Amino acid sequence: MAPLVSVLLPVRDGAEHLPDAIASLEAQTCPDFEVIAVDDGSTDGTLEILDEWAARDRRVEVHHQEPRGIVGALEAARALSHAIYLARMDADDVCAPTRLEAQLALMESDPALAGCGSCIEYFPEEAVRDGARRYQAWMNAATTPDEIERELFVECPLAHPTFFLRSDAVDAVGGYRDAGWAEDYDLILRLWQAGGRFAKVSEPLLRWREGPDRLSRTHPRYAPEAFLACKVHYLRTTLLEARDGIVVWGAGPVGKAAAKAFVEAGTQLRAFVEVDPRKIGQEIHGVPVLDLTEGAGIEGVLHLGAVGQPGARDRIREALVDAGRSELRDFVVIA
Repeated sequence: MAPLVSVLLPVRDGAEHLPDAIASLEAQTCPDFEVIAVDDGSTDGTLEILDEWAARDRRVEVHHQEPRGIVGALEAARALSHAIYLARMDADDVCAPTRLEAQLALMESDPALAGCGSCIEYFPEEAVRDGARRYQAWMNAATTPDEIERELFVECPLAHPTFFLRSDAVDAVGGYRDAGWAEDYDLILRLWQAGGRFAKVSEPLLRWREGPDRLSRTHPRYAPEAFLACKVHYLRTTLLEARDGIVVWGAGPVGKAAAKAFVEAGTQLRAFVEVDPRKIGQEIHGVPVLDLTEGAGIEGVLHLGAVGQPGARDRIREALVDAGRSELRDFVVIA
């Protein structure tokens, strides 16, 4: 009989921390799962550790392949899975014993959900910098489907190693793919584009290892420019389809970069909106800089709140809602 959950565990040269990840999976209170561990061309002792694990636990299947990267490893694991749900795990992270049980209960409680995550906690403490603490706080603040959807274009609001997704929903959108930007963000946005909703267990069920060698710190697909290209692509194919261009709220570095990326992709830039009286009345990128009242009055466009600070994003939201605009229809915030 097929298990309820397939844990997809891609790993390359993860021998240093892999035993901790394995121990946390062995301690799960939900017993009805399998692990599909893909050794993606490791040259350390990773394969030996995985084989020893599989020898003592019949729920573990190990697949070895030449190096293909994380997308190739994840798709190889997905092809071998047999479960209704797909859960992600990285070889250097540690999950709480109740992780799979809590996420399974959340998904079973709401058939409308395409997937869920959980809150996270960065570790080890000495490696966690202020930027990571701010990111952790932002990510952990959004737990309900509506909260998560509002943050979708700020950044990926579900940590990839906490993904717990319906396998048929993932299959329906084509699984993981390499589009030149973060594979997890791309998958979540395709699931959302297909009508998927997401939630989050409001407990930190995963300890997310921080460090300078993390793939998300070193690979160009996770660079800010790649994330922006991803946002532009999915906004142009969803909320912008019936809109006559964009109005960018915020003429700082974030707003200017967003405007440039949209224009280069073929979207008409109509105006910037600012609260700084020194900028109002000027032209940037060939369009006027307007005050809040003038900007909110422009019809038929997608209003884009493009600022870096959460407080500033909230003020933009408030101004647009006061002007009768609806989030994720008339406007969206990004960072």
